[in-house]
Amino acid sequence: MTRQMKRQLRSPVRKRVDAVVLGASAGGIDALSALLEDLPASWHIPMAVVLHLPEEHESRLAEIFAQRLPIPVHEANDKMPFAPGCLYFAPPGYHLSIERERAFSLSCEPPVLFSRPSIDLLMGSAADVYGSALAGFLLTGANEDGAEGLHRIHLAGGLTAVQEPEEAQIPTMPQAAIARHLPDYVLPLRDLRALLLQLEAVHEH
Repeated sequence: MTRQMKRQLRSPVRKRVDAVVLGASAGGIDALSALLEDLPASWHIPMAVVLHLPEEHESRLAEIFAQRLPIPVHEANDKMPFAPGCLYFAPPGYHLSIERERAFSLSCEPPVLFSRPSIDLLMGSAADVYGSALAGFLLTGANEDGAEGLHRIHLAGGLTAVQEPEEAQIPTMPQAAIARHLPDYVLPLRDLRALLLQLEAVHEH
């Protein structure tokens, strides 16, 4: 299965994507760094990330990635627009969702799969707004959060991509997604990065 999906990437991706949502847990900072490093400063597609962190800890993710990337990086706030060309991180202790007007909403509803923020909730809300023009990427992690959200993206006609479990620092999260539905791509990080760049190239044209 994995070998077959790797072959798909060799054909140019022609699907237009207007937003990308990403999820990760244990090992996620390193995985996201490998996926997003050296993105072009002219990047257009807005991206939102849920990375599981302990609720009691202040997040420095936006600060860390702002130093590594040439694009604007923010911690998402309630009612903040999901603006083109920017990367947003969910704050710890809040669920992050995307509203119809393409702005963020924060909530303190109970954890989902022991997680707040929940990858499932971000992906599901984004699928409702963007439909087939959404791409979801799920990376390394130690629980099953994201499997249902990625399936929601699939049902909406969006593009789904999962880090190859054999490469993931913790394979539980990508394995759960693969068990829930057959993603469009199951790839190592270097190929997921190539996929992301192809999506940007299609978006620009």
